[in-house]
Amino acid sequence: MPRALWLLIIGMVVNVTGSSFLWPLNTIYIHDYLGKSLSIAGIVLMLNSGASVIGNLYGGSLFDKMGGYKSIILGISITLAALIGLTLWHGWPEYIVFQIIIGFGTGIIFPSMYAMAGSVWKEGGRKAFNAIYVAQNFGVALGASLGGIVAAYSFQLIFLANTIMYVLFILIAVFGYKGILVESGKQTITDINVPMAKNRKNLYALLILCTGYLLCWVAYVQWQTTIASYTQEIHITLTQYSLLWSINGALIVVGQPLLNIVLKRLSASLKLQMIIGIAIFIVSFIVAGKSIAFSGFLVGMIILTIGEMFIWPAVPTVAFTLAPKGREGFYQGIVNSTATGGRMLGPLMGGMIVDMYNMSALFTILIVLFLIAIGTTILYDRNIKTKVVTGTVHGQF
Repeated sequence: MPRALWLLIIGMVVNVTGSSFLWPLNTIYIHDYLGKSLSIAGIVLMLNSGASVIGNLYGGSLFDKMGGYKSIILGISITLAALIGLTLWHGWPEYIVFQIIIGFGTGIIFPSMYAMAGSVWKEGGRKAFNAIYVAQNFGVALGASLGGIVAAYSFQLIFLANTIMYVLFILIAVFGYKGILVESGKQTITDINVPMAKNRKNLYALLILCTGYLLCWVAYVQWQTTIASYTQEIHITLTQYSLLWSINGALIVVGQPLLNIVLKRLSASLKLQMIIGIAIFIVSFIVAGKSIAFSGFLVGMIILTIGEMFIWPAVPTVAFTLAPKGREGFYQGIVNSTATGGRMLGPLMGGMIVDMYNMSALFTILIVLFLIAIGTTILYDRNIKTKVVTGTVHGQF
């Protein structure tokens, strides 16, 4: 790999490590430390995700106009300013304002990081994006593990640790990314209605598939929100809860070679791969729903990780296969927007269900959502002749 890609990988590890100090503990802090309901916690996380969506769209546009270096510096600067504020003022309602700003700032960073990675190692193809994805998950494992340790000592130090990591990130960007030359992302603007009209059935197929994908994300994000708060109620420590996400990230990094072997032997279709992934999700939530000790949630997290390794990579691959030539980015945008939509709606929905009913009702509803997702996965391509070929591509964080 070229030196420029290694710099991007290091930057991504530092970036996600810093973010992972806080995001697994957000709901716990809002609910247990600020004394707000799970519904309120869900709204805060929804606003953070909504700001991230806007940041992603803005960041991608900035990359086309002014290049990756300036876009990344701008995103880091916005995030760092908000983190400094959060370190000094982390009460209510300041917490909401800073979370929105952080979501917008971090949203700007990611499109440029991915675009730069593809530009600096074009001959590497998919390998460049795989490297960035693995770096993200390594950062998740490291940050979540360290975050739990820091929070057990003092939750206020979490904000300071996150800030320090972003100070390091901006130093890496300033001194490492300025010399990275990439071609402009600008392309000739074409009428988007032409490929949509010509490939309407393919677009409908993707939308049907993404309906199930959205439901999967709504359920998955409960591990970061309602389930996180529930573990505190049954006296699982913050260190133990953070360890779950460390294991999640580590399994994804270490398990890639094993996954590739399994998928090669699964010579059927990506549809089967996705159905297997959703079925594994169901098992994970059944285990978590019956658990009253850390060991049960540990088993549930391991099963959950296996499931996401099956389904998260498959949906972008199907989108790429369905996309007409020159519209690959548009179709991938639908997939990314769907995932973010699930992360936005999930915390609010989960919090409201638990506040009105209980955790048992939530787990039951989530399993129903997974069953619906299996249905949409089975039906999405029934009206198209294009065969979605078997293939593997690593998923997104």
